[in-house]
Amino acid sequence: METYQFRWLGVTVEGKIAVVRLNRPDVLNALNREMLAELDACFTAMASDEEVAGIILTGTGEKAFAAGADIRQLAELSGVSGLEYSRAGQAVFERIASMAKPVIAAVNGYCLGGGCELALACHFRFASENARFGQPEAKLGLIPGYGGTQRLARLVGQGRAMELILTGEPVSAAEAERIGLVNFLEGIGVDIDANMVATPRTNPYVNTAGWDEEVARINAKKAAA
Repeated sequence: METYQFRWLGVTVEGKIAVVRLNRPDVLNALNREMLAELDACFTAMASDEEVAGIILTGTGEKAFAAGADIRQLAELSGVSGLEYSRAGQAVFERIASMAKPVIAAVNGYCLGGGCELALACHFRFASENARFGQPEAKLGLIPGYGGTQRLARLVGQGRAMELILTGEPVSAAEAERIGLVNFLEGIGVDIDANMVATPRTNPYVNTAGWDEEVARINAKKAAA
């Protein structure tokens, strides 16, 4: 079994379900270069770890899944380095999206910018009612750089995706569920965590057999493609 030790991620594995926590709560789990590199290393290892059949990705604390990219690092980028930074993030998120094991984003609080793009790269999105989803990059003179322009349109349709991206306005968890951005929504005052995701009431893959069946289905689909 792999041992997962990271600075900016907390990782636990129990019953073939891995829980990966973004761990920068003092900055609302903003994504920096180092965290992106750790996500890449973590999901690369989990892809071949036989003790991991499914993954829950969440944020530390109740305020945010991830509030976006690290603005301080973005401010240091030139046009060339910004392109490289964007492509590196795209590669990490594509690794998550193409995992042959189901990945669930468990979202509390802010899920904005790069954080929303990270949730979009997951196969399912669970959200508590206090979650807020959005792509506010336009307000900074930017566009979503980690594949959000494509994945958002596939989930909610081109028209609604353009509205969210061009206005930069966030939507509530209830609205996100209504338009197809969120798969499962919990009620007022309920915080999404690993235990909540792993309950029969919300999760069709609650037991190990369920996870294994989903892994087999995804692998068969990839083999037939």
